[in-house]
Amino acid sequence: MPLVTTTEMFKKAYEGGYAVGAFNVNNMEIIQGITEAAMEEKAPLILQVSAGARKYAKHVYLVKLVEAALEDTGLPIALHLDHGEDFEICKSCVDGGFSSVMIDGSKHSFEDNIKLTKQVVDYAHAHGVVVEGELGKLAGIEDNINVSEKDAMFTDPAQAQEFVERTGVDSLAIAIGTSHGAYKFKGEARLQFDILEEVGRRLPGFPIVLHGASSVMPEYVEIINKFGGKMPGAKGVPEEMLRKAAGMAVCKINIDTDLRLAMTASIRQYMSEHPEHFDPRQYLKPARANIKEVVRHKLINVLGCAGKA
Repeated sequence: MPLVTTTEMFKKAYEGGYAVGAFNVNNMEIIQGITEAAMEEKAPLILQVSAGARKYAKHVYLVKLVEAALEDTGLPIALHLDHGEDFEICKSCVDGGFSSVMIDGSKHSFEDNIKLTKQVVDYAHAHGVVVEGELGKLAGIEDNINVSEKDAMFTDPAQAQEFVERTGVDSLAIAIGTSHGAYKFKGEARLQFDILEEVGRRLPGFPIVLHGASSVMPEYVEIINKFGGKMPGAKGVPEEMLRKAAGMAVCKINIDTDLRLAMTASIRQYMSEHPEHFDPRQYLKPARANIKEVVRHKLINVLGCAGKA
């Protein structure tokens, strides 16, 4: 089965009241853990690659690994560029076999964001590739994203409607209170469901995306801290809030931090308990299993997309 775009995925998700998981990938073990879980749960899947991942693993290696996952699983899989910062990286991914790209012009003015997003949309659509835009600014740190709390900005629903109409973008990431990274909130998380509801009213049937939506699973933070880590106060988005969003206009939920924590916790624990081992396969195998269990949990309990492939 070839790569698919997210168009049909999102149509089914919107109508079915669930969201598709978009999981960030960096290497073979992460891809295997994600796709094995999705195959067993018969779930549609978005594998997404950040600019940092492309630099780390190289574009061609990641594409070939995803192609192997397609052959192995037979699942509908979209390959997506996460947080493309300019036209050139989006063009490179369109030309290089991705089926979906994100152009993140949220750091620009509203008009400049529209201009940049429209440029990417025109090129991508001409090549059969779909485009995700972003409006509003999420706080937090992840790869090359670094936005302070004071610079974070909720999405304006009226602007969201205008943005979609003027750019022709296929999906839109909005800011309603999620945050990148593991240190999301000083107090309790409060997602602005009134904003999401108004965006959905203005753009009926249009797929909305949530970034920064890892829940920072406490069991993995505890293991990391037990074996030498220093992550006091790490806190993410409560999963019941994400499930509620998936039942509204949100059709794509990004998950990255939880995968990193699951993998790191496993490796820290294994190396502490088996200091004599030096074969990477010995500590990457349980790390891959941890990734698989996290993804299975998200597919069933958070996204609601198990059985929807």
